[in-house]
This record gives sequence, structure tokens and C-alpha cells, in this order.
Amino acid sequence: MVGSSTLQRQPSRDQVPHTSSYHVVADLLAKADIQVDGERPWDISIQRPGVPEQILSRGNLGLGETYMAGDWDCERLDEFFFRLLSARLDKEIQPLRLVIHSLRARLLNLQTTARAWQVGEQHYDLGNEFYQQMLDPRMTYTCGYWRNADTLQQAQEAKLDLVCRKLQLQPGMRVLDIGCGWGSFMSYAAEHYGVECVGVTVSREQVDFVKARYPHLPLDFRLMDYRELDEKFDRIASIGMFEHVGRKNHRIFMEVAQSCLAEEGLLLLHTIGKNVRGTVPDPWIDKYIFPNGDLPCMGQLADAVDGLFVIEDVHNFGADYDRTLMAWYVNFERAWPAFSDALGERFFRMWRYYLLSCAGAFRARDIQLWQLVLSKNGLVGGYQRPE
Repeated sequence: MVGSSTLQRQPSRDQVPHTSSYHVVADLLAKADIQVDGERPWDISIQRPGVPEQILSRGNLGLGETYMAGDWDCERLDEFFFRLLSARLDKEIQPLRLVIHSLRARLLNLQTTARAWQVGEQHYDLGNEFYQQMLDPRMTYTCGYWRNADTLQQAQEAKLDLVCRKLQLQPGMRVLDIGCGWGSFMSYAAEHYGVECVGVTVSREQVDFVKARYPHLPLDFRLMDYRELDEKFDRIASIGMFEHVGRKNHRIFMEVAQSCLAEEGLLLLHTIGKNVRGTVPDPWIDKYIFPNGDLPCMGQLADAVDGLFVIEDVHNFGADYDRTLMAWYVNFERAWPAFSDALGERFFRMWRYYLLSCAGAFRARDIQLWQLVLSKNGLVGGYQRPE
């Protein structure tokens, strides 16, 4: 079940005044076939006064925070966001109160070496047991590849194998994983392709976990920022980390990767991306989920590799992230009773909002998932993407 009955509240609709802001929000949502206090799964019910005002003055930050507080509810948040984003309603609300957030994202480097550790501490260090319950057995916290898969585990192993085949891994190769997470790619590549791997991450919890889990494999896990790397590798993968690099550092990332890659090597970059250049990170996601995150657009990726790499292949399977997030949500809700006392209702609503709003965004094709294969000098005869 996608909807949660645990936290549903009965609305006191007679206590919620139909102010001018209420009518503005209701009229906007009607463009996406969403009703306020409607009966369909994607309709919303407002429980307390002030929600419309928060939405209009603070955009998704106000929408998300009032949801976390229990001020409004929706049975199918994923469908709510799918309709909202498909109708481009997010473009119609541009709160002046978020101007400072926009200027910070555009003008400052929010992903400096010192700040890079914040996302590890706030998000990835949440607890290994928590992520074990939500993710697949290898703890792969990136988009699965569902082309021939029926389960989350199958989709994640298919993605890992696809990465290995795209990189044309051979036994004995030395492989770097920038943003190695819980070691899913490294362990899979070592077990199935006979390679040695070095992985870097800014999460102390991840390093402690993977060192204990894979002592039998030729894997070297390091707690360090990618900008400290200075050694050669036959292949490089970065799977779901580039979203944390930031627009001010895209070129630096590519320069580090180019310096570390052997002359005949390949780099696979797997990243979420946005459709429009110049937009800024979502303020709610930035505050509560991924601090200092910044999705690249395709033009920014091209700018970053200019003169450093040849783009051999671009593969978009962003629609698969919808199905991945929904599978994570089912696991999260099933496991929630074990974490409810420690994390509390506000966290439940925050995490539900995160997983289901992102699923809706991928469903609406508002954001994408790209895999790029890059070479330093271009492959003689061209590159053939494996099926």
C-alpha cells in the first residue's frame, strides 16, 4: 500500500477558513486536476489554517513544512506531485521570500571542501540499519535499471552489471568509485569482474559499514573528499554522487577525474539531472534531505567536460527512478514500526514526503537520470553501448 493509514488525520474543515489565499491555491491546483478537500487519492485535505498562505509565500518549502507538521494530508503524494509538476504549477509560484536562497545557490560555492561533509553527516550517517531496511541487500542508494527486472534487487543488480559492462571491466583492472556509498558497485565489480577497487565517501557510517562487510574482497574504502585524489586508475565510476558536487565545482570534478584516469580508460558518470539551466535547488530538499545538493543540466555537464573528455555515450533511464523510489517507500513503510519511537512522526512525514514527491517528479519527467560514458581521447572505432 502506498498510502499510510498510520498518520491520517480527520480534517476539521469547518475550522479552515476559505480565505482569498485558499481560493488562489484551490484554483491553481484545479489546473492539475487536484481538488482541495476532495475525495480522490491525489486530492489534498487541509487540516489547519495557514497552509495556503505558507504555500504562496514559501513555495515547496512551505508546502513541505506544513505537511511535516500534519497541517495537510494526501493519500497518494506521488500522484499529487505527478499532476502538480506535469501541469508546471511549480513555475507559477515564485515566492519573493526565497530570493536569498536563490542568490546563495547562484553566487556562492556551497560545496567547498569544508561544506562537503555536511550531507554525509545529515543524510548518509542517518543509520546503516535504517538504510538496510529501505534498500536492496547490497544497499544500492541509486536508481535501479528495470528493463528486465521484477524486483528491487533484480533492478539494482541489473544496474550494477550494466555499469560494469559499460566500463568494459577486465580482471586485474584498478577501479575508482567516487562516492562509493555502501560499496554496492565495488563489491559487485570485484565479485563478478575480478577488479580491485578504491572508493571514497564523506560518510563515516558508510566507511565503517563497508570495511566490516567486505574484508574478503580487494576493496579500499577511504573517508575523503574527491578533490584529495591524486593517483591513476584504469576505470572510474561515479554513481549518484555528482548531484552533490555543485555548479561551481563541476569543472574541478572533471579535472580530478581526468587526471586520475589512465590514457585508455573510461569514466562512467551516473547522475540525476534537470531539464533547465539556471534553476536553483529545491529549498525543501536542500534544508531537510540533501544539504548543498545541486542537480546539473545537460549543458552544464557538456561545459564541464569540454576539452577534457570525449562523450562516448549518453543514456537516460530517469523513468526507472519512479519505480525505484516507490519500491524504497514500500520497504520504508513496512519497516517503520521498528524506527517510529526513535525517529518520531515528524521524521516519518518528512521521509514520506521526500520519497513520494521525488517519485512524482520522475514520473512527470521533471527530472532525469543520466549515465554518461567518457573517454580521454575517444575510442578508435567508436563505443558500443551494451544492452
